[in-house]
Amino acid sequence: MNSVIVVGSFNVDHVWRCADLPAVGATIAGQYATGPGGKGFNQAVAAARAGARTAFVCALGDDAGGRLAREPAAADGIDLRAEASGQPTGTAGIYVDARGRNTIVIGAGANGTLGAAHVTAAPELLRGARVVLAQLESPPAAVEAALAAAREAGATAMLNPAPANAPTSAGLLRLADIVTPNETEFAALLSRHVGERVEPEAVAALDGASLHAACRKLLPHGTVVVTLGAVGAFVSHAEEDLRGDAQTYYRVAAESVSASDTTGAGDAFNGALAAALARAPEQPFATHVRYANRFAALSTERPGAAPAMPRHDEVMARFGA
Repeated sequence: MNSVIVVGSFNVDHVWRCADLPAVGATIAGQYATGPGGKGFNQAVAAARAGARTAFVCALGDDAGGRLAREPAAADGIDLRAEASGQPTGTAGIYVDARGRNTIVIGAGANGTLGAAHVTAAPELLRGARVVLAQLESPPAAVEAALAAAREAGATAMLNPAPANAPTSAGLLRLADIVTPNETEFAALLSRHVGERVEPEAVAALDGASLHAACRKLLPHGTVVVTLGAVGAFVSHAEEDLRGDAQTYYRVAAESVSASDTTGAGDAFNGALAAALARAPEQPFATHVRYANRFAALSTERPGAAPAMPRHDEVMARFGA
């Protein structure tokens, strides 16, 4: 049985590494590479390499991109449940500069056709699942179906609300037990659902009590984990469920690494957090966040997204227990 189910996108990544990110009207030189990606697939690979039996529910075109998904999924032991789509497999154009920063353009393709019926078509898939993880590169109805099915099956419903400009509803947030925005996504959610404006670059500098209060307004019933890049992560729990922690809110520091490519670091964090929760649900939540931080940090020392995901034994060898 699969302990982590990831519902989301698969993209063929087209990656250019260049000295600086392209400016309007500029033509610059870069090094090109291509390979598998997409937030959903990246997170599924991360969960599998972090030691969880993982299934990935997605939509693929009948083309070379769709075929590209199958070999790496099989190599990582991922149970691939792909809906056949009449659209081409999703694509992403990714530019990475010398400082590891990136700009990404997405062509949804088949990802935009993933249906709620496909997500819920195999009820046996959820038997034994401990965590169901979804993002926002798939249609809202499919994401809602995934989280609702998780709740019904007694699994933890985990939502990574990315990208920041994707639509979200109050109903979607209510279906999530854990929500994991980065600073930009958190600022967008606050503006959309709470009516409070904060600049993304100011989120990490907020004092703990203020950031916790904002998290509680956004998600009164569950846990919010705000990922803060090189600063680490902030955790805010509802009073009635601390998930084994001693504190209602706290920060987890980032690990010191030599980052060269931050593409997919958020996906690394989310997949590793889901895997850690599934592997050892009895451990304090802070332990899982610390592990996810380490997993994500190590991924930034390698180029690419899905291919950059480390394995559990590599994380343990680098950082210890």
